[in-house]
Amino acid sequence: MTPTPNPHARIARRALLQAAACAALTLPAAARAQALPAAPKVDLETARTAAAAGQALLIDIREPDEHAATGVAPGALRLPLSQIKERQSEIPRDPARPVLLICRTQNRSSKLAAMLQAQGYTNVSYVDGGMKEWTGRHFPTEAPPPR
Repeated sequence: MTPTPNPHARIARRALLQAAACAALTLPAAARAQALPAAPKVDLETARTAAAAGQALLIDIREPDEHAATGVAPGALRLPLSQIKERQSEIPRDPARPVLLICRTQNRSSKLAAMLQAQGYTNVSYVDGGMKEWTGRHFPTEAPPPR
């Protein structure tokens, strides 16, 4: 019997490769050589409330196939990790405009938040629990527009 491929393992491998590529492309060599400090995290309820009230920008960094599979949080900017280098200018730097990064479980978003902070972003946090917990709590989602 051939073992069934684990889709979560495939996603985890892809996420790891994307995070490494993102780090290699966006951080200076000196910053990559040092361990990055942990970025601040925000709990799910705080993230949901702040995003719904327009008090924070929620950015979903999962890939389009993940957006299509589970939906996205209402109003979230879809900015796949694989496109960060080309679209980083879409992430506000204004300290008065909180940015909340969300992925599936917080692995990618926590790493990206730390990388952005190393680049001088002071307004970036990640959402603890990610979209896996968001959907597990039955928080609202919406289908992304067709490609």
